[in-house]
Amino acid sequence: MHAHKHDHAHEAGAHHVHTHTGHNGSLLVALLLTLSFAGVEAVAGWWSGSLALLSDAAHMFTDSSALGLAAGAAWLARRPPSMRHSYGLMRAEVLAALFNSVLMLVLIGTIVHEAIDRFGTPRDIRGEAVIGVAVVGLIVNLVVAWILHRGEQTLNSRAALLHVLGDALGSVAAIVAGIVIVATGWTQIDPLLSMLVAVLILVSALRLLREALHVLMEGVPGHVRLADVGHDLASLDGVLRVHDLHIWTLSSGTIALSAHLEIRALDDWPGILDAARQAMDTHHGIHHVPLQPDPLAAEPLVRSPYSPQS
Repeated sequence: MHAHKHDHAHEAGAHHVHTHTGHNGSLLVALLLTLSFAGVEAVAGWWSGSLALLSDAAHMFTDSSALGLAAGAAWLARRPPSMRHSYGLMRAEVLAALFNSVLMLVLIGTIVHEAIDRFGTPRDIRGEAVIGVAVVGLIVNLVVAWILHRGEQTLNSRAALLHVLGDALGSVAAIVAGIVIVATGWTQIDPLLSMLVAVLILVSALRLLREALHVLMEGVPGHVRLADVGHDLASLDGVLRVHDLHIWTLSSGTIALSAHLEIRALDDWPGILDAARQAMDTHHGIHHVPLQPDPLAAEPLVRSPYSPQS
């Protein structure tokens, strides 16, 4: 068992390195594009007096930090397991997603506060400049979103993509605000649309935050039912009972399972182990499956309902 665990960790680490190399490159390209335009949009927003543009520029600077964190986390996640971190540093991506979701909430609060202030003290806005800069910003955001969408979809990349899609919404809001201001002179549309975009981003940010916290709290993945896994293991030939069953997410796309299987004789264990791994892979998509046999004479400390009869 010990030797198998070592081999499995090595194989998983090698696979992880392979899948994240291109992903990290996508994040770096997205970072350079986003950062290069954020400064332009900030200057244009200040010159034109548009909160929508300033909010979008602030959002793009936040995106730059988010993409930088995502790229750094992807690099850390590629590091192989060590004596100090036996699973490697795969959780770095989850931590980056958590930080980015919190960063989004802070940014939303700042936008809403400034928008409320603008309602009380309207300012002159150069609508034509807002439209021109926002159109270019929308194109940049869509290109970055396309780059990220083509890369590997992890919790970390989804957090970065959420920032970019929020930016795209901000650019659309700025375009609409500029058109309304040019056509009617109604400047209140600028903070109004900024608040609308903030609310739309809030929904996705809270969802991402909840998912990241669920992973960090060792929650069972949403698409896996603990009871079904327990009954599938207990239904294997030679298995009398399953206890101490745990399922958790190591990182995006990597699910782990551990359990004790009560069996009649240790001589049956090699066949049971192979059958259990095949069942978990085929029916539940779980590939990391360390299991421990408990011969019939050994009484488990904790009984569970998972048995062939239940």
